[in-house]
Amino acid sequence: PMSLIRPFRGLRPAPGRASEVAAPPYDVLSSDEARSRATGKPWSFLHISKPEIDLDRSVDIYSSEVYAKAAENLKTMLDAGVLVRDDQPCYYAYRLTMGAHVQTGLVVAANVADYDSNRIRKHEFTRPDKEDDRVRQIEALNAQTGPVLLAYPSSATADELIAGIASGEPAADVTADGVGDWRPDIV
Repeated sequence: PMSLIRPFRGLRPAPGRASEVAAPPYDVLSSDEARSRATGKPWSFLHISKPEIDLDRSVDIYSSEVYAKAAENLKTMLDAGVLVRDDQPCYYAYRLTMGAHVQTGLVVAANVADYDSNRIRKHEFTRPDKEDDRVRQIEALNAQTGPVLLAYPSSATADELIAGIASGEPAADVTADGVGDWRPDIV
């Protein structure tokens, strides 16, 4: 069978720009909270993940205007060189530290068909309205802007591989001010 994961040419903040771009996940902030957090921060990823913050408050957050604004904001960040695409497909290691908890993983591409066929197992109920919103976001941007977190069965080989990939100097190191009482979803 084909591999479940593969490398991809990611869009990343240009060197030195990660702290300007870094933002909480789209689904942990209300539109008003996102609007407040992005004030004075033109390169905050919230302009892409919650683009209603750049539109009148009367605009429905599921309006086609919102998705069009996300695409416009992504193009602006690309044109300005704030986000750049890697030349070669890569696997991306990440490490999140919150207090004493450290979580290390990989950012990879996977096929939705493997999710639909249960090769990648579902671990939570997802609301159809939220799924539709994310599909519309992906279609408008031709990009997946928010990770889908997955776990894998215990594997010393995988753990060693990820630890090796994550052992070098990070391309970006950002300290966030935190969002509520976030805990990783460990299955």
